[in-house]
Order: sequence, then structure tokens, then C-alpha cells
Amino acid sequence: MPDGSHTTIKEFQVSGPEAGPYSVAAGPDGALWCTLVHEGRIARVTPDGGVTVHGPVPAQPMIITAGPDGALWFTAFTGDAIGRITTAGEVTPFALPEGWGPCGIAAGPDGALWFTRMHAGGVGRITVDGQVSAYPVPGEGAMPSMIAAGPDEALWFTLNQGNAIGRIAPDGEVSVHPLPTEGSAPVGIAAGPDGALWFTGIGAGHIGRITTDGKVTEFPLPDRGARPHAIVAGPGGDLWFTEWATAHVGRISPDGRIDEHPLPTPGSEPHGIAVGPDGALWVALETGALARVAVA
Repeated sequence: MPDGSHTTIKEFQVSGPEAGPYSVAAGPDGALWCTLVHEGRIARVTPDGGVTVHGPVPAQPMIITAGPDGALWFTAFTGDAIGRITTAGEVTPFALPEGWGPCGIAAGPDGALWFTRMHAGGVGRITVDGQVSAYPVPGEGAMPSMIAAGPDEALWFTLNQGNAIGRIAPDGEVSVHPLPTEGSAPVGIAAGPDGALWFTGIGAGHIGRITTDGKVTEFPLPDRGARPHAIVAGPGGDLWFTEWATAHVGRISPDGRIDEHPLPTPGSEPHGIAVGPDGALWVALETGALARVAVA
């Protein structure tokens, strides 16, 4: 492992492997909240490993994020709904048109939640009182995936099968930036500490950086088959990401230096990653646990 970061990693069991922890987010209550995608429930996990499970919720809860209203918001992929869950566990579902396939979700600069419509090929917006708007994205079958608020008052999203990164302004204007490497299949995206957006290329095995004017730089991983999935701005001014195929957590500095850390359980299928209220990184393992990654 190259010099640059040292970690202490501990796993906390959240569910059985059939439940599938998928996405994780820090809540306003000092806990971690994660989606149990296959079980149709939401779990609350304290930093010391205490687990409370809420639900059921609409089918296949995917991505979860803290909202602007003190609650958590999540997408229900096959349930075609956006869900809201309070820190007390009260769930409110907001139904969407059939076939939208909501996937990624993020709080926007306008006080609303913005989400991708993977099956419908677009982006959606929902206010905290449940009013929904929809915006199309160019390209047939582009599969909008994850979404994040950028430093430019816009939302940025990955087009997994469109091999591109999209931007949507608060007024709904969309622009699309093609990626230089075919088959990149971008998934995760996050705002970096350097004023750019960073994303994972799960298909090509690299981490990408895109400036707000659309300039793309790609950084290949040591193992191009690692299948990087989610990414987040983490401790020390670096980006941290999950490697689904190799059960590692990786770190990339803004200048492109990469190092990787194996998770304790081989084959643990890490997906979502978030910075917890305790300053550590928390990783959702689809085999049934959350991993706490403390950076020295």
C-alpha cells in the first residue's frame, strides 16, 4: 500500500446477507441510516453499532440522503416512490409514475430533493411537501444513476449507459458531457474539495474528475477490474470510494494519488459510503454489515 493513509476498520452486523445494505448516510441525530434494498426496510445504526430497523418501506429502497427538513429521504427503485423517514422512524411514501425507477437522490441548493429516473431517462425534483417535477435527459437508454449537488448551484449526475456526466440547473436546463473512455459506465458522483465533481467508472476501473466547465480527467485504478461504485469527499481533503469487486475502500487525492485498503471480510460487496457524525467513513456491505473506516 502506498504511503498516504492508514486505517482501522471494524464491521458491525446490521442484517443477514439477504437484506442487502446498499446505501448509507449520516443523519441529523448522530446516527447512520442505511437502506436494506432486498428486505424493503431502513436501518438506523449508532456509531457504537446499535441497530434499529424501520419499515417496511416501498420496494427496493436504494439511495438515502439527509434532507433539508431534518428527515432522511430515499428512493424506492421498483416501488416507484420517494420515501421520507423521520429520525423517530415514521415513514411517508410519495408515489411516482409507474416505470420511473428512481435511483440516486440528493438535497439541492433550492431546498428540494433531486433524484434520477433511471428507467424513464430523466431527473426528478420533489419538494419537502411532496410536489414532484420531471425533466427529460437527452439520449435513449442512458440510465441516469447517482446525483450530487455541485459547487455551482446545479445538480450533477452520472449517465451509466450514456457514458457521460450530466448537469441540471435549478430551472431544469440540462447539459451532457461525454466521457473520453468508452464503457466507463459511471455510477457514483460527489462534489470534491477542489471545486470539481468526482465520479466512479465502474466499467473501466477508474476514478474520474470533471470540472464545472466540463473538462474530464481519468485516473486508472491499479486493478481495472475493481469495479468502483460509490464515492464521497472524506477526511484529509481526499475522496474515498468503494471497490465492489475486490472488497476494498480506496482513497484518491485531488492530484490523483491512489491507495487502497482491504475490508476485513473478503467478498463483502461494498456499495455506499458516507462520512459519519463521528468523522469516520462508513461503508454499506451488501453481505449484511456496515464497516467503520477510521483514518489515522
